[in-house]
Amino acid sequence: MNATIPPMHAALSVLGTMAGQYIASQGQTPQTKQPVPANVSTQFTGTATLAICDICKVRPKYFDGQKTHSYCGKTCATAGQTKHVPKSKPKRNKPSKATRRLCDHCHKQPKYNDGTTTHSYCGKTCAQKAKAAGASAAQPTQPTNPTANGCLLCGKAVKGKGHFCSQACTSRAEMNAPGLIEVPQGHDTFKSVADQFKASWRHQTPCPTVRRVHKVISSPASIAKYEAYRAAVESRGNFVAAGRSAGNENRRWHGTTRECNLGDNGNCTLCPSQTCSLCCILKTSYNLNLFGKKTGWGRFGHGIYTSSTSSKSNDYSTNVNPSMLKAILLNKVVVGKGHKMTQDNTSLTAPPTGYDSVLAEVASGGSLNYDELVCYTNDAIRPSYMVMYDA
Repeated sequence: MNATIPPMHAALSVLGTMAGQYIASQGQTPQTKQPVPANVSTQFTGTATLAICDICKVRPKYFDGQKTHSYCGKTCATAGQTKHVPKSKPKRNKPSKATRRLCDHCHKQPKYNDGTTTHSYCGKTCAQKAKAAGASAAQPTQPTNPTANGCLLCGKAVKGKGHFCSQACTSRAEMNAPGLIEVPQGHDTFKSVADQFKASWRHQTPCPTVRRVHKVISSPASIAKYEAYRAAVESRGNFVAAGRSAGNENRRWHGTTRECNLGDNGNCTLCPSQTCSLCCILKTSYNLNLFGKKTGWGRFGHGIYTSSTSSKSNDYSTNVNPSMLKAILLNKVVVGKGHKMTQDNTSLTAPPTGYDSVLAEVASGGSLNYDELVCYTNDAIRPSYMVMYDA
């Protein structure tokens, strides 16, 4: 047989074409790795190594007719991309830890931490600017569909005691501190406060109608001081063991002067006046240094006066500006061990030794017609609710 042997370059060309067709056909088959026969070596050298997939090291690289890719197919290509992505690479659009520690408004100063909570802003200035711009520090609005025991911010059910459903809502409310959040009329809290106002109206005059109830939001630092004092009183009095609340905490009324129109028509913005007693109490709580400012004296000395009788505290609630409503505060007070008194003692600057407060009671021949509770330390009391009622 007289066969003509093709030139070497022609043979290489044919082999190259066949190899290209094989590689192309392999790239179109399902990406399941085939086992390598035992008699086939996978150790390639020279130019052959470049034709093997960079990931599996078994299948040939995919050739699309114009370009030879680094991988045999999509499966290995995906694995190759994952392999080269650093595990610690942050997610797209997620700020770094350093950025998250900066003020949400100025993005320059670190966020303020009061010892228990890290707030969204570096201080009051940025919080107020953000509030003016309509940011998250703006006055919280009532939930669209409030429930009887719902969160005062989002309306979701609250588990256990408290007014907020989560730490997120609690923190959001605290960012508005000091301030007010209006309680919906159908809420359990509204009913509880309004019922106490009505039940404790003991004067002969008709009890006015409660129109609005606002939850007072004090700063975390202020609440922490109050709770520390309550814990100290509880530790020496063991009131919980006797079936009472911690520190023998009770709710008591206090009436004072309102210079502004806080509470009218849903107004929840505290005024800047230094002589508006109502707003000053809401901002910084009660201050013994201001004792006697309204009355000039106290039957039981230099203390902070409250009463279980709403109509008595109503006598001290006054408006500077014309208004259809009056304001009164319902406070939480650490009574502790109260010393009962029926006669005046204007020289007191502290409760008698061994006691935490003075319980001024009505008695035959006594100087009082309605009860009073007097505490002698600022941290024994915090405003809890502001109640607006018909004047």
